[in-house]
Amino acid sequence: MSGRDEWFEANRANWDERIPIHTSGDFYDVEGFVAGDGRLRPFEIEEVGDVSGKSLLHLQCHFGMDTLDWARRGAKVVGLDFSAPAVEAARRLAKDIGEVKAEFVESNVYEAREALGGRTFDVVYTGLGALNWLPDIERWSEVAASLVEPGGFLYISEFHPFTSVFGDDDLAVEHGYFHDGQPMVWGEPGTYADFEAETVHNKTYEWNHFLGEVVSAVISSGLALELLHEHDYTLFPRWPFLEKSGFDTYRLPEGTPKVPLMYSMRARRPDVR
Repeated sequence: MSGRDEWFEANRANWDERIPIHTSGDFYDVEGFVAGDGRLRPFEIEEVGDVSGKSLLHLQCHFGMDTLDWARRGAKVVGLDFSAPAVEAARRLAKDIGEVKAEFVESNVYEAREALGGRTFDVVYTGLGALNWLPDIERWSEVAASLVEPGGFLYISEFHPFTSVFGDDDLAVEHGYFHDGQPMVWGEPGTYADFEAETVHNKTYEWNHFLGEVVSAVISSGLALELLHEHDYTLFPRWPFLEKSGFDTYRLPEGTPKVPLMYSMRARRPDVR
């Protein structure tokens, strides 16, 4: 088994094991979502815009909550993920909320073009906590761009890579911002959705793709950058001193110098038809 195959298989085993934890726990609140609660962040809704009647592909969709939130807003959605349990859970969730036309496909994101039969979409969306699982961001961008319909766009919503330089207890710099292509290897049990959960498949491989790397990859893939926004809040109490502010967001305390905690990007394929 090659190094890259080992990375993917370890990460897949990790995600497969955590699907039942995520779908049954309080963190994702599946029950609330089924009852009508939204999952998308306000800035995503504003920056993606009206999706009524549009085709939308969600890459690395996990068990489909964000995908199905776009469906509720009128999009014709397809979600893609490499975890079979995640895809199965997404299909069940779609039935539970009545979005039976939503489609979910099991595939490694690098093989999405083939898995989707060459289809293209008005919006290709990737949500928070996705890019750090990918060893090759240039190849990912080429694949993602190839799935965008002429005149359509790629939209990225992601945790800011700058935050990875800090430790878990304070803002002391403990890690480098740039990387050499080799993965960061982690082995913590549990999951961000339940730190106390008993888990077996704990080894994961991740990559910190710095912002300039992502932007350059997207531009090199033939898309035209339309917006790049950095946000001073995040969705997790990453550090104990973060303060809750508004709908599921956390910021540094008032009076503290701000740092970017998330970012969003939209890049469009020129319409040459």
